[in-house]
Amino acid sequence: MLQIDIELKKLKNSLQEMWVLVEKQLIKSEKALLYFDKATAREVISREKMVNALELKVDAECEGFIATYNPVAIDLRLALSVLKINNNLERIGDFAEGISIFVLKNMSAELPQPFKANLQIEEMFTEVLTMFRLAREAFNEENTEKAEQVFGIDNLIDEINSNAVKVLSDEMLANPQKAEEIMFLHAVIRRLERIGDRCNNIAEEIVFYLDAKVLKHNTKV
Repeated sequence: MLQIDIELKKLKNSLQEMWVLVEKQLIKSEKALLYFDKATAREVISREKMVNALELKVDAECEGFIATYNPVAIDLRLALSVLKINNNLERIGDFAEGISIFVLKNMSAELPQPFKANLQIEEMFTEVLTMFRLAREAFNEENTEKAEQVFGIDNLIDEINSNAVKVLSDEMLANPQKAEEIMFLHAVIRRLERIGDRCNNIAEEIVFYLDAKVLKHNTKV
């Protein structure tokens, strides 16, 4: 195996490590929110420094690879995609931390089941995790079709996010004493929607890496 191939494999392995860490953060933030689990919320917040440190490590490896090997064609596209995917993963980690901060600072009790169901908050978590895992599989398997499946799921998350406004406003009218908490909860819903957007960005980077197609700002996707 050529040295450049060895270094590319190292890049992929480091990104995989980042992917696994951020997925754990996402899963734990879901548990913290849905079950008002403050201990798990604290765990997510404490592990955020690990996410940030790993992001810096992957970035440094990518920059070192480009500087040392001056890659071209698909090797260059891979290195550039790893840089951008890494950034998107770090932002997803930030959103997971933000959800956990809400649980600790702004949440007074577990969300009532009917309210939770109307918000479709569990469905949002399920769909963003599906997008997240599909994107990782697409990267690992070098499968453009799997990457493109992510785009359709993002539309569903946008729809749930849009419907949440009416559910939240109704809850605020029914429980005006919880108006501030409900407003903070709206920010949580927005974070989940933004996680979907970040997964969408990752899928676009995978298509760029594999097919040399730039999908960013393409409204037909």
